[in-house]
Amino acid sequence: MAKKGSIEQIVPIKIDTIIQKVIVHDTVPKLSPGEHKVWTLGKAGIHANIRQETAIHYDVRKPNYVIIHHTAQNSLDQTIRTFQVEHTKVSSHYVISRNGVIVQMLNDYVRGWHAGLSKWGTITDMNSISIGIELDNNGKEAFPDAQIEALMVVLDTLKANYGIPAANFIGHADIAPARKNDPSVFFPWKKLADRGFGIWYNPAELVTAPETFNPIDALRIIGYDTRNLKAAIIAFKRKFVVNDVSPELTIYDKSILYNLYQNY
Repeated sequence: MAKKGSIEQIVPIKIDTIIQKVIVHDTVPKLSPGEHKVWTLGKAGIHANIRQETAIHYDVRKPNYVIIHHTAQNSLDQTIRTFQVEHTKVSSHYVISRNGVIVQMLNDYVRGWHAGLSKWGTITDMNSISIGIELDNNGKEAFPDAQIEALMVVLDTLKANYGIPAANFIGHADIAPARKNDPSVFFPWKKLADRGFGIWYNPAELVTAPETFNPIDALRIIGYDTRNLKAAIIAFKRKFVVNDVSPELTIYDKSILYNLYQNY
């Protein structure tokens, strides 16, 4: 009888010209390359020469942010391939096609390579606490309804499973404003915020920001890295203003920022 969790293989062998069958027990589960790497690391973390007992209180990596990207590529298959070749050194947990097909590339608890050099608030290693979602989009086109609805399904599941706060659903450009512009100005952030994924301002409450208002501090409090202030302003306006992505804050831009700052 095979051991629990083992894989049985029927292997023909020749004995005295008579073909017989024997069962070979494979106690190592058949895994994908990524799963095998995790399994190998888990085995490497156990030291055979030390007494082993098991504590019951511990955590694996728990995601607390979701970072949304667009692929800047031309198809779902192209992006999947990008995440499966050695030299690219990039990955994401999910890829969603234009027609709403959802592909999971990594387990939620595994640290993906999607954020790169980035910063949000005081966090400088976003990969360690986030899930990356890539949307099949070249950055120059609208996001189809089917794709956004599929995204909502994934976001709803992640929010429920991990208790991710609404404000922690953000874009790649938010955390890397000097390097990235995704998802593009075509991405419907307000629609997501209305469903509880991300923040948005209240148009009915917009007022001129007071003279004492410091927009740089407000950007920093929301989470933006203001060391490159122009890049931070462009990232903010690409998301919340959309039709003007110049590196200066107008009176109207400041009123939006002030509203967000007050409700953040």
